[in-house]
Amino acid sequence: MKEKSKKFKYFTYIRSKFDYIMKKILVTGGTGFIGSHTVVELINAGYEVVIADNLSNSKTGSLEGIEQITGVKAPFERVDLCDKVAFEALLKKHRSINAVIHFAAFKAVGESVEQPLKYYHNNLTSLINLLDLMPQYGIENIVFSSSCTVYGQPEQLPVTEQSPIQPATSPYGQTKQISETIIRDVVAASDRIKSIALRYFNPIGAHASALIGELPVGTPNNLMPFITQTAIGIREQLNVFGNDYNTPDGSCIRDYIHVVDLAKAHVTAVSRLMENRNKKPFEIFNLGTGTGVSVLELITTFEKVTGVKLNYRIVGRRAGDTEQVWADTSFANNELGWKTLSTLEETLLSAWNWEKRINNNG
Repeated sequence: MKEKSKKFKYFTYIRSKFDYIMKKILVTGGTGFIGSHTVVELINAGYEVVIADNLSNSKTGSLEGIEQITGVKAPFERVDLCDKVAFEALLKKHRSINAVIHFAAFKAVGESVEQPLKYYHNNLTSLINLLDLMPQYGIENIVFSSSCTVYGQPEQLPVTEQSPIQPATSPYGQTKQISETIIRDVVAASDRIKSIALRYFNPIGAHASALIGELPVGTPNNLMPFITQTAIGIREQLNVFGNDYNTPDGSCIRDYIHVVDLAKAHVTAVSRLMENRNKKPFEIFNLGTGTGVSVLELITTFEKVTGVKLNYRIVGRRAGDTEQVWADTSFANNELGWKTLSTLEETLLSAWNWEKRINNNG
């Protein structure tokens, strides 16, 4: 009887391990900057990953980097999630998906001001299609890639998850506010779908291997690749948008988080949902370092850690920019059991090593 009991316990243990390893996660926008780093962390944590992306702002080279880092070739589907028929074909092909991490969205503040309909169509249609298809394919969990832009220009700093949602300063920020509202309403109407929205502050940096990093298609819309591309000579000059803000040096202040630290938070969030450790069916967490750094401070620190002098100039303010914002991360630290580990210097150096590698200059 004891021998039989031991065999049963051993079988149960093996089955539980097998079930954990076989958890399948769909990562939309998975060849992008944050998506590719999250895929790496998911694979390292033992998850099976399916990557979906339309490659509108990324390249398939990140797939090679993911495979080199992890030793795993994750299946990739090139699909536009706004095409519901194509999206459903993906879900039919890859059955038994346990959760979705939804990155797929346009994300440039300035561009969204110039092309608002592009952002409303892509960012909202892809999410609606996903939420509509999830119940049909037994998918109950979604981690949503949100943003600190939902806070607009906060009345008080640092920003907590309870800070008031201010009017969005850009169509991009508006799409994130609307997306969170859509998810909240769908979760409230369903007894099966659960969600965590992760409000990012400003992801920068690259994987320590320099095999994946931020590689925008065309002209960068984010500050960090503009800095590294200027440093290496691809861009002649870096523009700093405004030095007349109400900040110590007049430039905007942001909370810059290493992309690997951010990626690890997604692994924590998705496991929280699948293991039913979430305390509410819809939860929100701020992901940042808890420290504000100005644009000019970022430039100075980059010059210090790399030894490269940047050619930059001060220009007028950019429409849609928030003056200053940084996170209160205590809720994420305590509730998720997650925190950032990288210093700003390490983060900037990783971005520079990535830039040098992709340009065969180091």
